Order: sequence, then structure tokens, then C-alpha cells
Amino acid sequence: MVKMAGTGFASRSVLLGALLALAPVTLSVSSFPFLEPASALAQSTVDEATTIRVYEQASPAVVAINTRTGGGSGTIVDASGLILTNAHVVGRDRVVTVRLSDGRSFEGDVVGYGQNRLDLAAVRLRGNPIGLPTVPIAPLNSVRVGQSAFAIGSPFGLQGTLTVGIISRIDPERNVIQTDAAINPGNSGGPLLNSSGQLVGVNTSIFTTGNSGGSVGIGFAIPTDAVQTFLASVRSGTATASAPTSRINREPAPIALGAMVQGQLDDTSNVLPDGSFYNPYRFEGQAGQTVTIDMSSQDVDSYLILLAPDREDFSIQDDDSGGSLNARISTQLPYTGSYLILANTVSQGEAGGYQLRLSQGGASGQTSGQTQARPSGVGLRQQGVLGPSDRTLQDGSYYQEFTFRGRAGQNVLIRLESPDFDTYLILVDDARNRVGENDDANPDTTNSQLAVQLPRDGTYSVLVNSYQQGERGRYLLTVE
Repeated sequence: MVKMAGTGFASRSVLLGALLALAPVTLSVSSFPFLEPASALAQSTVDEATTIRVYEQASPAVVAINTRTGGGSGTIVDASGLILTNAHVVGRDRVVTVRLSDGRSFEGDVVGYGQNRLDLAAVRLRGNPIGLPTVPIAPLNSVRVGQSAFAIGSPFGLQGTLTVGIISRIDPERNVIQTDAAINPGNSGGPLLNSSGQLVGVNTSIFTTGNSGGSVGIGFAIPTDAVQTFLASVRSGTATASAPTSRINREPAPIALGAMVQGQLDDTSNVLPDGSFYNPYRFEGQAGQTVTIDMSSQDVDSYLILLAPDREDFSIQDDDSGGSLNARISTQLPYTGSYLILANTVSQGEAGGYQLRLSQGGASGQTSGQTQARPSGVGLRQQGVLGPSDRTLQDGSYYQEFTFRGRAGQNVLIRLESPDFDTYLILVDDARNRVGENDDANPDTTNSQLAVQLPRDGTYSVLVNSYQQGERGRYLLTVE
């Protein structure tokens, strides 16, 4: 049922009074290029005692895994010696060497792999060890954007290394967790932990470029729902026993402005943690330059990801903006330097041909219903979940807050969509003065939209809110 706007719009303005008097407590928005570095730094600052406690509690149960061709990390999840890791860590080896944090080494048998290219594997230690330390698994749906994240593993063979950051993004559609905690080669298979020392994900991959393979602040982990399902299959003896096909690490191919390339997504492509294929492309851009990227296909549901590999605060993703199942990103580049395009699919395992075009200038061919010109600036596409763990306004409605840097006279278009709740948008400046708010973009929708011209240079905050007290669920926020 579509809920119509009523007197709640006026009453919500009154409720803003108390909120605007509060100092902002900002969640990281790693997708927005004008994000103040200090905001992200503040979010990643963790109490020293908490950091020490998490490390001392969890690190005894984090192991190093060595194979004939490489290795990685793992987590002891059963005191009798069951270890959780990545499929790509163990590769096709059926027996691996496991080194515990106390220096002891065991041989371990690979006893199961994740299905449908899910990058998980389980190892059972030989020798019947007992009383091993373990890491507990966090409850389902307990992870939140903005919470502290701790990664322990063996980057570059340095066992027992701890890095700290935040949960930068949760992608429920693709079932992956994004973190800015530094994850490097050798961290794969190790735990991503919360402040209670519980496992919230299995670190599996990073976006990187060049030969060094180092972290650029964009790492991915497989969340606990997939982990629990996999471990249940291992313990019941129904887990897949066949090793998956070795994963490809295709280097980004150069693509020039004005070029169109034909590509193929299949088993020779790279694989994201959700099991979807992608091919990477790289181009050089200039700050202020407007580019449009189109991906079209008759075989797959196209999905585009645009990154600045040397800047962790920039990421744009799109599914269907190109019409039908085609994807399009049209944006003004914030930096001079290299950019990375990932030609991807919406679902795991989709395979087929596609066309990728990179052109200079804005997108053309808007639908007849669009009368709003696309604002200048860089797009943000942020997915999340609003719920009881979030702060509330005086009326009891949940909200999350995201900040960005804006310029005087800059046109900004903000959209908030949800299939689960009646959305409400609020935009405030750095003095907590209300710049705009919206309930329904039009009488036939419960989605919200704000089109504003920013009054001054400074930091602005977008509040993702619900119209009614207690409403919760998934949302998509875009800022253009």
C-alpha cells in the first residue's frame, strides 16, 4: 500500500529541533569523493583497551595456512580442530600445513568447499588436538555500517598481524561486507571481528592494482549467514568435496576515452566474493572531467563498479541505469589519476558477452519523464539497513547519517528508496541548519527526493530516516 504525505511533514520539521542541536556523529561514506578524511579517521579510532582485548581474545585462534603454492590465514571454529578459511587459500591441495599461534604445526585435511564458487573451505587438523582456542561467530544480522572492524592474519607471511578499521559498507544484494581495515595478501581466510571479538566475516579479497598487490582500503569479507550455512554442511558431511576451479587474477586492461570493447564474462574472468564474474579495465582521468560508462548485454544482467584505486573514499556502482538490464555510470571525476572499471554481473555465475563503452561527457538518452538536469558532482550509491541498532529522532524513528563536502552553488540531487519502509530525507549543513527535507518524491511513491543548490562551501549531512516510528529495512541512497 502506498502511504500518502500528510501532516507528518510539518510535524517532522518540529522534531528536527532537538536533532539539529546535536553534534554530528557521522558514519563513514566511503563512496563519496568529497568525504572529509578526518571523518573517516574519527570513525576508525577505537579505544586502545578494546583493541588489545580483541587481539588477546581472538589471535590465539587465528592460524597460518601453507600450501604447495602459497597460503593464507584461517580461524579455529571448533576446539577439536575445525578451521575456516578461503577456498582460494587451500587451492587444489587436499592436505595443508597449519601453524598455530603458539608455534605448533599440524597437517590438516581439506574437508569441504563452498558451493557455487563461494570462497570458503574447511580444514580438519590431524592428530586429534583438543582444547584449542576458538573464535565465536557473531549473531546473524548483527553487523552494522560504521562499527569497528578488526582483521587478524598473516599478511606477507607475518603471522598474527592486527589491523583496525570500520565496516564501510554492507551489500545485502551481493552478500558481502566491505571494510577499510587493511587486508593484504596472506590475510585471506582470516577473521574480520567486531568489538566483542566475534567473527563477523571471513576476509577474502581486496581491490588493488599494480604488482605490489597491496591494500588500498577496500577489502571484502564473506558474512556470517554464508559462513554458518557452510559450516553446517561441513559438520553434516554434505559439503562439496571437489576443489573449485582455480581463480583467475586478470590484470586491468587499458581502455581509452571514446573506445568500445567487446568482453566475455566466464570462468576465465576474475571473481568477486559473491561468486560473480568481473573483468577489470583501467583509464586515466582528469579532475573535473565528466565521463560516461555504459555496459550492455543480451546475455547477463550488467553491473558496473567504478573505483579510484589509489583513493579509498571513492566508489560508484550501478545496476540498471542504462535501461533494461544495462548499466550506466555518468559522473564528474574528482581526481586526476587512474580509475578502475569493473564490468560485472548482478548475480553469481552469470556468463556471456557484453559491450563496454567509455565516453567523455554526460549520459544521453534520458527518458521523457526526466526533466531534472543531472547535477554536476560525483555520484554516491549507498546500500544499507535501517533498524534498532541505529539512533532515533524524538518521534522514535530510526536514522543513519552520512557526510560529504559540498561547494557553494553546487546542484545536488539526493534520492532515498526502500522496498521495506516509508522513507524520509533530511539534509543539514555543518552548523546543523536544515537545508531541505522530503517525505515523498511524488504522491504515488513512498521514496524521497531532494534537489537543492548548496548555499555555501562546507560539510553537509544526509539523514536517512523513516516516516513512522519503528519502521525498518533495506534502503538505497544516491547522491549526485
